[in-house]
Amino acid sequence: MIQIVAAVLIWLLVVCLLPGIRKRRDHSVLTAAITISVALTLNIDQVYPGIDAYLGGRNFVDLLANISMVVGIYFLSRAIIRAATPDGRVEKRDGAGMVLLAVVIMGLAASFSAIVTQGSSTRFMVDYGDQWSAAFYSSIQFVYIGYVVSVTGVTCFRFRGDMLKPYFRTAFTFIGVGCSFAVLLVLLVLVMDVLHLQGRLDAMRAVSPIYDAAIVSAMTFLCVGLAIPPVARRVLRHRESVTEQELVSGLTKIWEKTTKKRQDVRLVRDTETINQQDRAQRLHRMLVEVQDALLVEPSLGSSLDIHDLNVLNAAENYLAGPFVRRVPVRRRKREQAI
Repeated sequence: MIQIVAAVLIWLLVVCLLPGIRKRRDHSVLTAAITISVALTLNIDQVYPGIDAYLGGRNFVDLLANISMVVGIYFLSRAIIRAATPDGRVEKRDGAGMVLLAVVIMGLAASFSAIVTQGSSTRFMVDYGDQWSAAFYSSIQFVYIGYVVSVTGVTCFRFRGDMLKPYFRTAFTFIGVGCSFAVLLVLLVLVMDVLHLQGRLDAMRAVSPIYDAAIVSAMTFLCVGLAIPPVARRVLRHRESVTEQELVSGLTKIWEKTTKKRQDVRLVRDTETINQQDRAQRLHRMLVEVQDALLVEPSLGSSLDIHDLNVLNAAENYLAGPFVRRVPVRRRKREQAI
């Protein structure tokens, strides 16, 4: 059941990330989320046996799932750290990290090959965790995950205050808390591995409920934290779109009223052509032309009532004031990584 819950949570994150795939330049989080989703899905009891039987019934699916997990965690961590840290502190190419990841994958493969198994098992570590090779197999994976998520969590808490948008600060707080639960999860797994080697199965089973709670908590906080930015962006875009539509509608009447007699200030000669532009561009162009018309012929101002003046003021404030338009380009690009 826990595997299903964890898989559903991460697949929901994938669903949240998909709508912005065309506009988002960096797809690292989406790629990592899909990789982790596949890893968790492969571990579902109802899915595992069929796929493993196709691969010969030698538990290769468990190895594939664990490799997918460490790869997904690595790239997810890199994307989060790139988004969180100030410009220039994180290189695009992480040679040392890639080498470490390759060593971990080779360690997983080597320790897995030394495990003596008897057919396909949906409870791999429960059935074979009393072997030293299986303990190494589990420890290699979770020590690596613990290291990666601890670095990621510390980075999130360290730089969350530097985020320019409130929803990014909230997102990095959730991610940091999720990483903390993930570190707890790693410690619990290591404890369970040691207890299994010692044959203390009752003690291991006593730890199991805490493990279940930790994995659900970690996945919940991480997925919510990663889902907040794309969802918040879509909500803000919708609000901006509605605001722009209202301003364009109100400004069009003023534009026609003021520029009708001063055609020389129009950069675009007719309403049909200007309507083909993006709403924000349309709004800016019409505002500039209205201001030019009023500058060239101040008497046109007498044709504007208080409502018209309020619309002009609202359009000026909207174009000059939205916080997102003052975000430095480099910071904006990094924050778009998640």
